[in-house]
Amino acid sequence: MTQHDPSTTLSTRPNPGQIPGTTIGPGPGPGPARARPARLRISAPLCLLTFLAVYLLAVCTPFGQRAENALLSGDGANPAWIYDWSGAAYQSSALPPLEHTAMPTLLVGIAVIVAVALVRRRWWQGVAAIGVVIGTIGSKELARLVLPRPDLVDAGVSLTEASFPSGHVAVPAGLVLGATLIASPRLRPYVTTVGVLWLAVTAGAVQATYHHRPSDVLGSTLLACACYALATRFPRTADAPGAARHPRVLSAVALSLAAAGALVAGARDDSVTQSLVFAAAAFLCAGLFWLTTAAASPACRPPAWA
Repeated sequence: MTQHDPSTTLSTRPNPGQIPGTTIGPGPGPGPARARPARLRISAPLCLLTFLAVYLLAVCTPFGQRAENALLSGDGANPAWIYDWSGAAYQSSALPPLEHTAMPTLLVGIAVIVAVALVRRRWWQGVAAIGVVIGTIGSKELARLVLPRPDLVDAGVSLTEASFPSGHVAVPAGLVLGATLIASPRLRPYVTTVGVLWLAVTAGAVQATYHHRPSDVLGSTLLACACYALATRFPRTADAPGAARHPRVLSAVALSLAAAGALVAGARDDSVTQSLVFAAAAFLCAGLFWLTTAAASPACRPPAWA
């Protein structure tokens, strides 16, 4: 009697419903293969082109300058709801990174990123995170130097100072985007949720207190998103499916919090129109920030030669 190897017999026995002549190989599981839906990609060139478009439209045209200068016609920072927390009031506490707290906030944030990277032993991710922060702040400073603000509408002296892009907004944008690169996949969406609220409040506050225009806060956010998009592609990165995707419920909560924060921080007592415009610009920054982190699921790995 011929004896058969049980393993051979089991591997060649067709399954119910299997098409004759086909073999069973390793695969993702039962059922037909489903193509992964394409996700929107926020690329660095797209962010930089949008940044340039915002600058040309808002800063380099008489129409843009008149529109933004009209938003700064009022009684200064006093009517802003967040005035008491803006640092503009005498002996008041500034909400980081407003006023004099910008540099300390930046230094503490970098120190936290370095510490987390060391504890988690994510060397390459730590380098990428610090690169995002330095790239955001450095590109902001460079843009402020090389992009002039021509006086096209005979504006007052207080309105001709170059303020594009905003340094105060660049601090939370760069720090939180850097923090998402070193956060664990489980915590990353929640880190982004806190960051999007912080960014919305900061962007609304600097507008309501007349420190910056809507184009200024959008410009800094676009620079930060460009640095983040570049960091997740260079020199070698790979997507971690589902690792950094934002749950739908969390997305709704985060954007709702950002909208509320933008409304409160951008509100003024003397103008409903200004309040709504400032809040809309701040929420647009938050939405762009959230979309960038949701579209890119970074899993930074060292290069092949490391």
